[in-house]
Amino acid sequence: MNSSSNTFIQQLQSAWASQGSMLCVGFDPDPKRLPAVFQDKPEGIFEFCREIADATADTACSFKPQIAYFASQRAEAQLEKLTRYLKDQYPHIPVILDSKRGDIGSTADHYALEAFERYGADAVTVNPYMGFDTIEPYLKHAGKGVIVLCRTSNLGGSDLQFLNVAPNGEPLYLHVAKLAAQNWNASGQISLVVGATFPKEIAQVRAIVGEMPLLIPGIGAQGGDIDATVKAGGIPNQLGTGMMINSSRAILYASSGNDFAEAARKVAIATRDALRAASTK
Repeated sequence: MNSSSNTFIQQLQSAWASQGSMLCVGFDPDPKRLPAVFQDKPEGIFEFCREIADATADTACSFKPQIAYFASQRAEAQLEKLTRYLKDQYPHIPVILDSKRGDIGSTADHYALEAFERYGADAVTVNPYMGFDTIEPYLKHAGKGVIVLCRTSNLGGSDLQFLNVAPNGEPLYLHVAKLAAQNWNASGQISLVVGATFPKEIAQVRAIVGEMPLLIPGIGAQGGDIDATVKAGGIPNQLGTGMMINSSRAILYASSGNDFAEAARKVAIATRDALRAASTK
């Protein structure tokens, strides 16, 4: 089945079912941490990510390349090559471009073209701080996913996201969740980012947004608890759905030796299985 004919949400729902997984495999390729075989190679970043993708594809419900890791190394062409490879080889697995863009509408038009036309992503992460008119340009791309930052996994997120705002005196992140679910989601393709490091907040967001998918970073290297995360973010009576739970560094850098792909696969399988087990508790 060619995923190009489906919306992001349809692709994701299909992947949850066919893959039996809520694991999102993230691509954060740091040249300093790549195995020696890829060091100083012209397309070493692409080749490393391709090997990781091939080793973990059957464990994942989504792939998430982080654009900064490619752009800082002048490797945007390798990112384009990677996203084309992922779409060609694994069309049933949605690709999320993690770029966290947030700018005025005319600029957002071009960021949307970057994500969906240049890189061919199925979804993109965006920052809602400047309001709906900065998000609307992404929604004009029919069937494409727009994943809005809500409660992020970093400690500093509380500096703003926990501020109480009018009219109800609720934390800003809950206000964002309500806007996303109730006002902005005319396309039906909006999701939210909520960090695994704050399971209580995941539960509060889930209560507001119903069955809206959540992209949840923060397990693995950031230390988020799998059982608490799955319990907080799961959809009642729908085991193994509702979340894309991301792990990047723990999988990518499971080994720095020639067995890097095998080691990555072992961690991905263990993570997928832990998420499965947690969803049945």
